[in-house]
Amino acid sequence: MTQWGSKDLGDQGMDAISILRNFYGSNMYINSTNEVAGVPSSWPGSNLTIGSRGASVRQMQEQLNAISDVYTVIPKIAVDGVFGPQTEAAVRAFQQVFGLPANGIVDLPTWYKISAVYVAVTRIAELS
Repeated sequence: MTQWGSKDLGDQGMDAISILRNFYGSNMYINSTNEVAGVPSSWPGSNLTIGSRGASVRQMQEQLNAISDVYTVIPKIAVDGVFGPQTEAAVRAFQQVFGLPANGIVDLPTWYKISAVYVAVTRIAELS
């Protein structure tokens, strides 16, 4: 499959499956699903810091605890959905380990680094 060949076929009105079949044969098909499970949710839209509460804090706490199984310098924390001093300390330790500004605030870069490391240490992205 080539980039421009695919584009040209798309410009001719072919849909995705027709383009795939053009390159790879008629036995190609596209699976779809209603829900993908196990993938961490996206950035909550604002920084998480002391006083933050809710599902995003809980998710981040769960992920940090899983990461701390491998990176033991990151302390275990209560998974309670409340961003308190212990969560801040764990975030700060995570940031130090992974070369982020160690301010204890889960900003966009910290959120996505936590998500990426979580996926790596839990191996949820691997095919089984």
